[in-house]
Amino acid sequence: MNVEYTDEYFMQLAIEEAKKAMEINEVPIGAVIVKDDQVIASAFNLREKTQQANAHAEMLAIEKACEQLGSWRLIDCTLYVTLEPCPMCAGAIMQSRVKRVVYGAVDPKAGCAGTFYNLLQDQRFNHQSEVTKGILEEQCAKLLKDFFKRLRQKHKISK
Repeated sequence: MNVEYTDEYFMQLAIEEAKKAMEINEVPIGAVIVKDDQVIASAFNLREKTQQANAHAEMLAIEKACEQLGSWRLIDCTLYVTLEPCPMCAGAIMQSRVKRVVYGAVDPKAGCAGTFYNLLQDQRFNHQSEVTKGILEEQCAKLLKDFFKRLRQKHKISK
């Protein structure tokens, strides 16, 4: 069976990671890191479970990818993530030298890949990443909207 490796294909894998987060009441954000058309790392948000502020999907995936490659440099890798990276994750992406970032939904409150700020392509830094946005955007945004709608309803009921 021949699989066509497209941005949509890998973003769908990131969406599957996000669904795992939702199943355990975490904000549904998923990430996968790809090198040479092979997934080398995948992760989803775990902030609530770990009570660690940095347990974002991107951070966890970067850590796994570095371990997998035996290097902190992810030079020829692409990171797929369901939500535009925040400042912390964008910093880690830059520091790990990720070549390309592909994201689904924009984050108008904290997105640092072009929406709120464009940290990933700021020429003042010594590394920039290519950025592709809006891949399977509606599906990615719907996961987040449904999650927070359910959370608000649950909160109303408990009052």
